Amino acid sequence: MTRWGMVIDLKRCVGCQTCTVACKIENFVPPGVFFTLVHDYEVGKYPTVQRHFMPTGCMHCKEPPCVEVCPTGASHQREDGIVLVDKDKCMGCRYCMLACPYSARYFNEDGGHGYFEAGPTPYEAFGAGRHENGTVIKCTFCAERIDEAQLLGLKVGVDRDATPACVGSCIANARYFGDLDDENSEVSQLIRARGGRLVQEELGTEPCIYYLMR
Repeated sequence: MTRWGMVIDLKRCVGCQTCTVACKIENFVPPGVFFTLVHDYEVGKYPTVQRHFMPTGCMHCKEPPCVEVCPTGASHQREDGIVLVDKDKCMGCRYCMLACPYSARYFNEDGGHGYFEAGPTPYEAFGAGRHENGTVIKCTFCAERIDEAQLLGLKVGVDRDATPACVGSCIANARYFGDLDDENSEVSQLIRARGGRLVQEELGTEPCIYYLMR
């Protein structure tokens, strides 16, 4: 069984936020919402200060607490492990936001106003309807790319059009995407070779994003 996941190399990440911008462009994310972010922080004291970057987003947990608490079934998990929100079923109760330990869900209350008072740009008008007002939205691992790729015979995680936008846009090649259940996939090999780490592993949610720190 395929279980899609991501590996992020913290030693390669340069904090450029290209993944953040690429995600917003790909997913028509409304103002004030970021499906992926790169946090910038410093460690140490002058003169031995180091700058570190920590990319975050939905972990697409194998055991997602957000799905468990959803009263309508809007939050659901596909067979390939991707966790999604059905905008037609979501009633905006935000239980899933409270249950998510990674703060990776957002309530869409933009109402389609866009970034400028004068009205939507052509780009915003093109993406109108992608997100329903009054519902919860989140990262989808660019599921539509993955689904289309399989129909076109492209290889997920290798062909750019078959890979999440944040991965394909990374200028430092710090992000990798593939099948975690395939022991021969690039992501599985990286996790084994470099000791991939999980965020808040003790919670038992089994995130599908691993971090390389060495």
